[in-house]
Amino acid sequence: MKFIENTSTDAYYNLAFEEYIFKNLKEDVVLLWRNAPAIIVGKHQNTVEEINTEFVKAQGIKIVRRITGGGAVYHDLGNLNFSFITNSENTAEIDFKTHNIPILNALKQLGVNCELSGRNDMVIEGKKFSGIAQSVARGRVLNHGTILFDSDLGVLSQALKVKQDKIESKGIKSVASRVTNIREHLTQDVDVLKFKEVLLENIFEFLGKPVTVHELSDADRAAIDGMVRERYSTWEWNYGQSPKFNVKGYQRFPGGGIEVRLMVKEGIIEESKIYGDFFGARDPEELENRLVGLKYDQEAIAEGLKAVKVEDYLGRITREEFMTCIFS
Repeated sequence: MKFIENTSTDAYYNLAFEEYIFKNLKEDVVLLWRNAPAIIVGKHQNTVEEINTEFVKAQGIKIVRRITGGGAVYHDLGNLNFSFITNSENTAEIDFKTHNIPILNALKQLGVNCELSGRNDMVIEGKKFSGIAQSVARGRVLNHGTILFDSDLGVLSQALKVKQDKIESKGIKSVASRVTNIREHLTQDVDVLKFKEVLLENIFEFLGKPVTVHELSDADRAAIDGMVRERYSTWEWNYGQSPKFNVKGYQRFPGGGIEVRLMVKEGIIEESKIYGDFFGARDPEELENRLVGLKYDQEAIAEGLKAVKVEDYLGRITREEFMTCIFS
């Protein structure tokens, strides 16, 4: 097992970094890393269903899709993320405990009483602080997760808060759970970077080996930069990979009630229908057709309708109210 240092806090870069190591290196590797505020959505999730879009945009929180399944998680600099990347001939019998035990040992060293819960979660006093997701490719296994050390739980709860009846999809929904920060349970003053040092020592102590560092080449880093540009920083990967889903939005305004129904596939609006008791001078079918082909994204739809006088179709319902019906 070798340790690769990564001091970047850019979520786009860090997810690309992890995938590159997973799919291109041959060594067993451990990574310990942090992200500036970001929501990391599971491979099979519908991104817009998992996030509070307006809050996330206002806070400048990045959205990044990972290559493993499971639910959406919030990262900030109070989190410590871990990745165990190993070679295994029998990938059907990977034991999460192998990776959890060094984390539990590190916390017990700091006086925190914690335990495993279920197959892949770790808890303190019944509250979750960490979980692991897994991916397998060509005899390589990636087990990774996030450790809530001193995260802003207020931002976490708002960033992931959505109206569950707004969207019906085939995506896997995140399951709300009771969570806690490790720092609340410490009896000594330890920050997340010190905890990282303690955890790294415990990982290699558990393996019975000294800490061994692996350095990436310039070619490795250039390849990672390319993955950021071509995939991880793109709307097509982070939103467009979402499964097909239906959007149903209804609002009542002074100018009347309006219901918008959209069918979205790979982030692009395929079908659009507008209902309501509004009075417009033009057939709303023209407005429906304007939406087809646009990204299901506030800026994209605003740009696509920039030259359209929405009131011609919806009477006293304004452009802003129409957008609210689609996204709020």
